[in-house]
Amino acid sequence: MIEALQHRLGYRFKDGNLLDLALTHPSVLKKQSNQRLEFLGDAILGAIVARILYDLFPNEKEGELARRHASLVCGETLTQVAREIDLGEELSIGVSETQAKGRQNASNLEDALEAVLGAMYLDGGFAAAEAFIVPRWTLLAKRSEIAPKDAKTTLQEWAQARGLSIPSYRMLDSIGPAHAPVFTIEVSVQGFAPAQAKAASKRQAEQMAANQLLGVVNAG
Repeated sequence: MIEALQHRLGYRFKDGNLLDLALTHPSVLKKQSNQRLEFLGDAILGAIVARILYDLFPNEKEGELARRHASLVCGETLTQVAREIDLGEELSIGVSETQAKGRQNASNLEDALEAVLGAMYLDGGFAAAEAFIVPRWTLLAKRSEIAPKDAKTTLQEWAQARGLSIPSYRMLDSIGPAHAPVFTIEVSVQGFAPAQAKAASKRQAEQMAANQLLGVVNAG
């Protein structure tokens, strides 16, 4: 199974323990998890994607590049790539996560992919991570001729265009274990009822709440 994953990654690990660690979810008790590698992989992905965008769109301003970057390193994109390489099938997860269908959980897939990228970097250097990231994220970047706007950006621009204060976000709740939290975020704009959303990360919950409120303000 691990052999097949390495084939899909296009990279063979010299230190197989790094890949094993990258695939170990925090729910596996008494074992070191992939969280530190996830932290490292997030930074590696961000740097390489920034360079891809810098080269692909030489005439775009910083703000446009930033919006493209945000859409390319967001959880939705990472989960998409993770599913394309069947990463969930290789995860080492605890009993509770297995029962909760953790191999299909978007947050688990996102974290594991970042961890794998971190492991590739440690095992083979920047070039190893680039060999996996550049072709995939270049194709993703080329799909949109115009820099995308995320829901938070769109909502803020909508409010500012009407002379309203910028949207206000606050966390209402955070529940669940450390390896599988659920955040409830509320967003409010002057003159409209607040909107709420729940997600596995604060960033995702904020985007979902902003998207809900956009539906309300645009309907009005």
